Amino acid sequence: MARLLSAGVLAWRAGAEGPEFLLVHPGGPYWKGKDEAAWSIPKGLVEPGEAGWAAARREFEEELGQPIAGDPIELPPCRASRDKVVRAWLVEADLDLSALKSNLFEIEWPPRSGRIAAFPEVDEAAWFPFEAAMVKVVKGQRPILEAARALLAARP
Repeated sequence: MARLLSAGVLAWRAGAEGPEFLLVHPGGPYWKGKDEAAWSIPKGLVEPGEAGWAAARREFEEELGQPIAGDPIELPPCRASRDKVVRAWLVEADLDLSALKSNLFEIEWPPRSGRIAAFPEVDEAAWFPFEAAMVKVVKGQRPILEAARALLAARP
């Protein structure tokens, strides 16, 4: 059974050739220079006693510096790893990403140096059509994108 529960928002907007999905690139030295299978939906851990949708909205605002509004549609939960399940909500929103302002996290960097460095949790955000998003997103979150595409394709 999974021990960690994350919640996130998969924002989408209508594009010229179909829906486009908002993904974020993690900041920090471990992800620097990585692109394919490195992006994610804005998400984070659900705090004890916190509702999933509330956690998803909180994480979205922390990672992008702006709130998310709209009518959320919960997607099927996705096992991102042996120990983690991600719950995601699909929300239509055409957001301006030019003012990205992510919260910071601290780690010892370089490793074993004794120095603490701060990095943005997210260093980039972008809109991608489905096929490109499937290449960019981490493998464990691909089912979230597939479920969103199926749901959007079934709309009248």
